[in-house]
Amino acid sequence: MPELPEVEAARRAVEYNCVGKRITKCVVADDSKVIHGVSPSDFQASVLGKLIVAAHRKGKNMWLQLDSPPFPSFQFGMAGAIYIKGAAVTNYKRSAVKDEDEWPSKYSKIFIELDDGLELSFTDKRRFAKVRLLKDPTSVPPISELGPDALFEPMTLEKFTESLHKKKTEIKALLLDQSFISGIGNWVADEVLYQARIHPRQVASSLSNESCSNLSKCIKEVIEKAIEVGAESSQYPTNWIFHSREKKPGKAFVDGKKIDFITAGGRTTAYVPELQKLSGSLDVKETGKPNKRQASKKVRVDDDTEKPTNGEVDDLGSVKSKKGTKAGAKGRKPSKKKKSGGSDEDKDSSDVGTDYDSDQVEKKNPGNVASRKQAGGEKQSNRRVQSNQTSWSAKRKAK
Repeated sequence: MPELPEVEAARRAVEYNCVGKRITKCVVADDSKVIHGVSPSDFQASVLGKLIVAAHRKGKNMWLQLDSPPFPSFQFGMAGAIYIKGAAVTNYKRSAVKDEDEWPSKYSKIFIELDDGLELSFTDKRRFAKVRLLKDPTSVPPISELGPDALFEPMTLEKFTESLHKKKTEIKALLLDQSFISGIGNWVADEVLYQARIHPRQVASSLSNESCSNLSKCIKEVIEKAIEVGAESSQYPTNWIFHSREKKPGKAFVDGKKIDFITAGGRTTAYVPELQKLSGSLDVKETGKPNKRQASKKVRVDDDTEKPTNGEVDDLGSVKSKKGTKAGAKGRKPSKKKKSGGSDEDKDSSDVGTDYDSDQVEKKNPGNVASRKQAGGEKQSNRRVQSNQTSWSAKRKAK
């Protein structure tokens, strides 16, 4: 999914190919889920004839500065992507548009033709992106709510260390919090924590000064290396955990060391137990599943502002269940004794696969369920009644 390196690669492609050119044609999809707060006709009228002056980015958001406002702003969501006909722009796994597909793609939300004939398209197959037309993109959400950009506005080591030591949050969750630092998503967070040899569930305030320094350095190195190769993942260093994040548990290794999967920051998280040690009293089962206490906790939604529908996983790993399915149960069939009463909210989504993020739902003891049912006045079997005559009599008298 698009994180800082992928969006920055798109920004640089637009900057190189489109700046200084005038928009002569604009086709906007009639899709109010993606084209947010403006009609297609108004969008087209507002950009036609305008000169592209610059391409900007903060976190996972990009916008085009024209010679006069308003400016097109793109929040990439889960599968948003920029394509320029005849130019190489990074292709990440779930963008779903190939060179041999029709042009512009049927998934195109904004199609622009420039005065030299160059054509640009913003596509989104999954429809979790947001395209807006804004007078000042930096003054309104989501950009106004973002923390410093991990590439353009890095904190000094002193400030970074001080900020971490004030947070009693698990470090993976903190890195995904876009109000703390913007642009880092799930794969970048896993990579920098692996490179820095920090357990993803280590509490930020407990990190040593040395660990804070290593983490700051690794954030810089991982992001810069990814951008250096145009966010082309096949060119990432072979010793990155990235290449094994989507393998099955037991078959995932990096440099000969086993990779385990747990839930951290509400996301499926890859780490190497041999190198990323958890210090402190936090009880973590290194089996790919959180312990029962962790499973019962509510997941924070920090990684993105978009939210998914239809029981999918958001960019933060916050899971909403489909009808009859418990949240976080990965499509598990509901219990015959009890059905989920949860409803589907409109939430931003992440894709399904090894990176499918969910909280584990602890199995309930059937005996405990029966006891709760009896306490609630539900009918029990004759055998159950006979074995609990005293309790049954008491209930009848109470009635």
